[in-house]
Amino acid sequence: MAYLVPSEFVTKMVDAGESKIFMSTRDTVIRAYMAGAILALAAWFAVTINVQTGQPLLGAVLFPVGFVMLYLFGFDLLTGVFVLCPLALIDKRPGVTLKGVLRNWGLVFTGNFLGAFTVAVMMAIYVTNGFSTEPSAVGKAIGVVGENRTLGYQKYGANGMLTLFVRGMLCNWMVSAGVVGAMISTQVSGKVIAMWMPIMLFFYMVFEHSIVNMFLFPSGLLLGAHFTIMDYLIWNEIPTVLGNLVGGLAFTGLTLYATHVKTGPTRSIK
Repeated sequence: MAYLVPSEFVTKMVDAGESKIFMSTRDTVIRAYMAGAILALAAWFAVTINVQTGQPLLGAVLFPVGFVMLYLFGFDLLTGVFVLCPLALIDKRPGVTLKGVLRNWGLVFTGNFLGAFTVAVMMAIYVTNGFSTEPSAVGKAIGVVGENRTLGYQKYGANGMLTLFVRGMLCNWMVSAGVVGAMISTQVSGKVIAMWMPIMLFFYMVFEHSIVNMFLFPSGLLLGAHFTIMDYLIWNEIPTVLGNLVGGLAFTGLTLYATHVKTGPTRSIK
């Protein structure tokens, strides 16, 4: 499946981060919007499978279809640029600055949220017949997700916040592995397999993904779930974003870069 060795695909990671920093505002937002929308559709799909079959594993097995689609189309998630863009800064690519990295993150966050929220509104209309009936079983399940993963953390206070942050770290450790997976092969089949495995793992383990949550939690609010916007921001989205940043960069981006680009000196045998 035309496998690239680590030194090759890690260089591609740095190149990708550099290109995203210099991308136009228009293209950055469009690509982020579509990424958020497609991932939201995949989350809706997975919840529907879980509700209709009662088999969470099946939903996790099929959820990665959205991730695969958006990366094959060249769209961008915040969780991906959290890993790729800093590498271009660390590698001292010409013209790459911290301001440029932060600009990219801000634009991708905005685009992802708008895309995910668009699908949230469409989903709410779909499961309530245009807000004229009670939510369907799928709609009620999405509302429960929002309550359990905001108020559920809040009741444990600082320990709940720590748990949320760690679940965010674990999530982007796996999601960023999926982003890298798209670069380790030059054939579609190889890319799909490499992306599918870590994304399935994160979804089944119920780690916290900031973009998936941009769909699930606003959906719950639209459908009358019993938590507030501030609950969502403080007891999920903000800590999840920070956990995603730390986990992806520490466990995937920096480790791969340190050992495959900035390798240590070889030992001499005496």
